[in-house]
Amino acid sequence: MRISVLKEIDPRERRVALVPESVKKLTAAGHEVVVERGAGAAAYFPDAQYEAAGATFAGGAAAAARGAQVVAKVQRPSDGEVALLDEGTSLVCLMQPAQSADLLKHLAARRVTAFALELVPRITRAQSMDVLSSQATIAGYKAVLLGAAQAARLLPMLTTAAGSITPAKCFVIGAGVAGLQAIATARRLGAVVSAFDIRPAAREQVQSLGASFVAAELVAAGAETAGGYAKEQSQDEQARTAAALARHIRDMDLVITTASVPGRPAPKLITEEMVASMRPGSVIVDLAAESGGNCTLTRPGETVVAHDVTIVAPLNIPASVPFHASQMLSKNVLTFLQHVTKDGALTVDLADEITGAMAVTHAGEVRRS
Repeated sequence: MRISVLKEIDPRERRVALVPESVKKLTAAGHEVVVERGAGAAAYFPDAQYEAAGATFAGGAAAAARGAQVVAKVQRPSDGEVALLDEGTSLVCLMQPAQSADLLKHLAARRVTAFALELVPRITRAQSMDVLSSQATIAGYKAVLLGAAQAARLLPMLTTAAGSITPAKCFVIGAGVAGLQAIATARRLGAVVSAFDIRPAAREQVQSLGASFVAAELVAAGAETAGGYAKEQSQDEQARTAAALARHIRDMDLVITTASVPGRPAPKLITEEMVASMRPGSVIVDLAAESGGNCTLTRPGETVVAHDVTIVAPLNIPASVPFHASQMLSKNVLTFLQHVTKDGALTVDLADEITGAMAVTHAGEVRRS
């Protein structure tokens, strides 16, 4: 089977879909891997490493995609890239299907089978394919570093000749993968950490990392979807959550928000009034910026200051740590390719709970958006 790796065209995207270690495993299994020259350069994987792993090279995207049974990317393709794909090709990448209706129609028209990496089901046998979790780990870690760099206060307690410095207080909203990694990172840097989530399983996870759990009375048994995500709250639940957050947030030095509902705009959890109540020099890092943000003052992709509070709203944080982010993403892609390969050929079994959940286009049809 011929598998092609394309170089990302988005100037902010530094990751690569398959790293040399994964390529070596694919070539050892008898597959032909074609890499567009320079595909891994921004993630510090030079062409020489791909060559040593058994890959061959193509001088551009058109040459790389030609004749491929599978094309692997990080970000969804542009219309120009779709035009390069042969009919019957399978595409594996992040698709953002809820925001990609026209793209999905274009892919279906070319009879491309497109697999959306973010739609990997949250089941035990798909854990090693879970791109959202692997990349959220990067985001949670980096969010604390971004916040610490902007904060007016040091995070750890220090005893110096100039006196003692009390530790900063960090509050993490949302205790999913990103939130838990943020908690662990802030704790390692010496902050006093608290966290909030509405899901029952979150309390024990937060406390196991040495953080305190805020507003435990708001945890609801039905607040979690079958996939492990938080459900959207009712208006009454939202009001009680807002009141609890408002009481706690005013004493915080660093707030990291991670709350999101798949396929929907991020819930607005931090109002301007809450921001105004915070200590001058405090920082909010809004990891939900990609879907609009958890703070009403968030401007996705920008850093703004309001009421002497800095609000950081980064986009595509994993791409800012391209080496390790690519290693983790590549492992996810490799495991998926191994899952859908039988006897050296790609097998699209839509009845399979993993393959069927991820296939957004197949046989000329858009299957889900």
